[in-house]
Amino acid sequence: MHIHFHGHACFEIEGKAGRILIDPFLTDNPSTTTKPDDFTQLDAILVTHGHNDHLGDAIYLSRRTGAPIIAVAELAAYCRSQGAETHAMHIGGKHQFPFGWVKLTLALHGSGIASPDGGNMIYGGPPCGFLLQIEGKWLYHAGDTGLFGDMELIGLRHPIEVAMLPIGDNYVMGIDEAVHASQLLRPKVVIPMHYNTFPLIAQDVGEFLHLLQRRAPESQGKVLNPGETLVI
Repeated sequence: MHIHFHGHACFEIEGKAGRILIDPFLTDNPSTTTKPDDFTQLDAILVTHGHNDHLGDAIYLSRRTGAPIIAVAELAAYCRSQGAETHAMHIGGKHQFPFGWVKLTLALHGSGIASPDGGNMIYGGPPCGFLLQIEGKWLYHAGDTGLFGDMELIGLRHPIEVAMLPIGDNYVMGIDEAVHASQLLRPKVVIPMHYNTFPLIAQDVGEFLHLLQRRAPESQGKVLNPGETLVI
């Protein structure tokens, strides 16, 4: 299985049974050179919430490839109204897709969708994270979230191979909280995300790796620069 990082919180997961994209913020993403038109075939597009730096190019990519957008029901309904294929789910639910299992988890954040006319935000339902089981391995994309105690329950119930955790602070967990989240989740590998895309979320990723090694030595920190790949 290949986990490709495309900057911010966008990951492409490529396995024997399919190819999925999570939070495809590509257009206007200063941290990536990957473009939406680089994708001609996808099996699914997973979106954690409605903010533009996560919903991003999902609707365009769904129209282009025919891949369903997997999201909470309210966000899926909005995407469907814009011409996308969708598969609606909700927090706590799981579903078997051809590429693997998807389960939605809690995330502490918001999910308003920017109105095209610049007016009030459109309700996008609650934000979520994703637990994926692909080729027998559990992956966890936390989405935009603050630290919450039930991360321990997620880790107890699922032997997580790779956790993708935000560290940017201000809007999401900062470094200290992300390290504590790693202690609760107990993944084999932690990939930091959602940092250094914009000045407001600038972080020293070396500090994160140092604290992770000291406080959660059972988890290996793995920094991926945009365009890099982790093979598991």
